Amino acid sequence: MNVRNSVALVVGVTGMAGLSLAKALKQPDCLGGPWKVYGAARRSADGWFPSSILDGFITFDAVNSADTHDKLLPLVQEVTHLFWVTFQFVGDEEANITVNKTMLLNVLTVLKSSPSSSLIHITLQTGTKHYMGPVHDPVLSTKLICHEPPFHENMPRLPYPNFYYVLEDLVTSYAPSVTYSIHRSSIIIGMSPRSAHNVLMKLAVYAAICHHLGLPFRYPGNKYTWEHFCDMTDAGVLAKQHVWAAVTEDAKNQAFNCTNGDVFTWKSMWMLLSEVFNVKFVELNDKEEFDLVELMRDKGEIWDLIVEEYGLHKTKLEEIASFEATVPVLRFQFQHVSSMNKSKDYGFFEYADTFKSIRFWVAKLREMKLIPVYKH
Repeated sequence: MNVRNSVALVVGVTGMAGLSLAKALKQPDCLGGPWKVYGAARRSADGWFPSSILDGFITFDAVNSADTHDKLLPLVQEVTHLFWVTFQFVGDEEANITVNKTMLLNVLTVLKSSPSSSLIHITLQTGTKHYMGPVHDPVLSTKLICHEPPFHENMPRLPYPNFYYVLEDLVTSYAPSVTYSIHRSSIIIGMSPRSAHNVLMKLAVYAAICHHLGLPFRYPGNKYTWEHFCDMTDAGVLAKQHVWAAVTEDAKNQAFNCTNGDVFTWKSMWMLLSEVFNVKFVELNDKEEFDLVELMRDKGEIWDLIVEEYGLHKTKLEEIASFEATVPVLRFQFQHVSSMNKSKDYGFFEYADTFKSIRFWVAKLREMKLIPVYKH
């Protein structure tokens, strides 16, 4: 039995990782439980979000120190674990560093401001950009040299600015009074219209527009990724790793990769996606340029029509589908694969079948009325 009550603050609760994390923490058999769970986000939860899984929902802007202070001060004596699963992409990597450091620092400043602070652990969500450099920076992304895959946790930092590095340094600066864990996921698959990098949602939207307009569902990547290995991270596996590291003594003050434990080629993935999204599979034609970003640039009104026709939760294309962020991931010239050996060495054995995960989360997206269900 816990001497101290476990109270979680999940910042970024409306994202893929945050939603799965809140659900995991409220399971009756969750490690370290029973948990009281507060969820926080910039915007209020609306129709699609199951707010009943939380003990309290807080809306605040973490970039604003005064707003952060006002909203979080009442929780200072309660919160034992901070689960940080949010980020903002605002421009080049230096701008990303500034905004993301400001957000986390504002939250930690409040939670540690009182002598009666109860905070004992921080889990920090990052990703494989740790091993690749700032792949979305408009200038630096064209000249990066990344580590040789499979990526493993003791690889040295790359000589590029990276907001993941800055956030790691920030949480480690609170040790030893607060322990921490770092979670480096691959491409996350889950359910949320609020995640800037929800690849599955974006591909589902792209497929729905192709279905509606009678366009071919073409692969927007290159021949290398079509034929070579990649991995993914089920949001449920990621959530379990966050909780496990937060309450397992040996896992404290460590960084862990988090993937499903299997690999796939994008050709095989495209076959599966074509099936689950009810569109015809199209072989890669790498002789012909295909610009998905340009194709989708003027499709906002088409998405509005699809939302109306199928009675979907009202979303705007520009808010749920940043194709500019997805296309580079499908055009790597290296295998996007991480090792899970360290996690297993420390006692974390969760895994997922990626193709089963895709089917599961597509069903969830339909159940939550975020993407269409087609009648055969």
